[in-house]
Amino acid sequence: MHPRDQTIFALSSGRAPSAIAVVRVSGPQAGLVLTTLAGKLPAPRQASRRLLHDGGGQPIDDAVVLWFPGPGSATGEDIAEFHVHGGRAVLSALLAAISLIPNTRAAEPGEFTRRAFENGKLDLTEAEGLDDLIHADTDRQRRQALRQLQGLLGDRARDWRERIIAASALIEAGIDFSDEGDVPAELRAPAVKAIRALHDEIIKVLAAQGHSERLRDGLVVAIAGEPNVGKSTLINQLARRDVAIVSPYAGTTRDVIEVQLDLDGYPVTVIDTAGIRETDDPVEQEGVRRAKARAEDADLVLWLVEGEQAVTPDALPSLRSSGEDDGSFGQVWIVRNKIDLSQARVAGSRGEFGISASRGDGIPELVEGLVKFAAEFFGASEGAVVTRARQRDLLSRASESLRRSLELVEDGEELAAEELRAAAYALGRLLGRVDVEDVLGAIFQKFCIGK
Repeated sequence: MHPRDQTIFALSSGRAPSAIAVVRVSGPQAGLVLTTLAGKLPAPRQASRRLLHDGGGQPIDDAVVLWFPGPGSATGEDIAEFHVHGGRAVLSALLAAISLIPNTRAAEPGEFTRRAFENGKLDLTEAEGLDDLIHADTDRQRRQALRQLQGLLGDRARDWRERIIAASALIEAGIDFSDEGDVPAELRAPAVKAIRALHDEIIKVLAAQGHSERLRDGLVVAIAGEPNVGKSTLINQLARRDVAIVSPYAGTTRDVIEVQLDLDGYPVTVIDTAGIRETDDPVEQEGVRRAKARAEDADLVLWLVEGEQAVTPDALPSLRSSGEDDGSFGQVWIVRNKIDLSQARVAGSRGEFGISASRGDGIPELVEGLVKFAAEFFGASEGAVVTRARQRDLLSRASESLRRSLELVEDGEELAAEELRAAAYALGRLLGRVDVEDVLGAIFQKFCIGK
């Protein structure tokens, strides 16, 4: 029997021990599993209390069971659910009893969702939205993922694809009736109008996204500077807990320390790096190398200096100076620390702050600045249609094919029709309905088992 025809089962709730655990079974043997363990099938979609028994008649647990006959289930197959007490011994006994039933096996990561996709319950954009929802750490990530799960991009892509196919039909009809005088021109005009409208719509969607797909991974902010200027103290202030060792001795931080923050719903990874300086210590040299590498890759660098210390471009190794602000990655802000020990104050220029990392002075203003930076960086993420690089790439391909079809339609209808087929194909790949086997494994293997 092919693995996809087997009945799969898995723990679909949190790790044991827990108050309640949910074990899900999906496939043609789900009904047999339920009757074997619970005695008989309950009414569809109605919770029923049953005493579960294993194959030898020994009781397993007093549980609640549910029956979802296919195709009207989450996976499109027959599904049984067992809601049991979440002790390890209970779960072990239940899973062992299910595994003894012929043609059942433990599910692989993401296999329930993959079966839902293969049975037409989800398109690929909705499956990606479900994955993002599971891994969402902030409220903005949750809202973006939920919109994708509800078909924000998938519904539009299906509409675009249907309209491309309709326009393609007109173009190809013109080819078929090329010997009928005015017929090709009459068919070409509405097709060109439809193609131009489609191209404009997709271009507008792509242009309005900003860095919306980056919301999944978050903004990366690196704290950098010379040794002993307060970098570790600052990251502790931002994290509101001790995540880095603070010491008066230079070179204490040798490796990169990361902390995940939720700033007004924006996911932000703050990195504390080793102090950048010349050193003969090979371990510290490696820390400095890593610090420079992470700072160069960060979306924003907070360059920490003491008080009124002068900052020149030469003082920022391999980094862009704070005066350059072209909207690209790698901006640098000057953060003047220890203002409580000097007369230094915030200079008032954009990207410059004064703080006392030890006392907390200026920290609220710095956080407010980070929130504003994140809002500008992510742009239209609140209503974003595109949430992954894969989606952006395929929409760009579809847009480019539509553009080429408009250029070719007057001189070569056959070539224009081929470009329209390419655009429809790109949108089909976006939805996961044509030739996407190469990306399915990469997507679904990231799901947790039982989902």
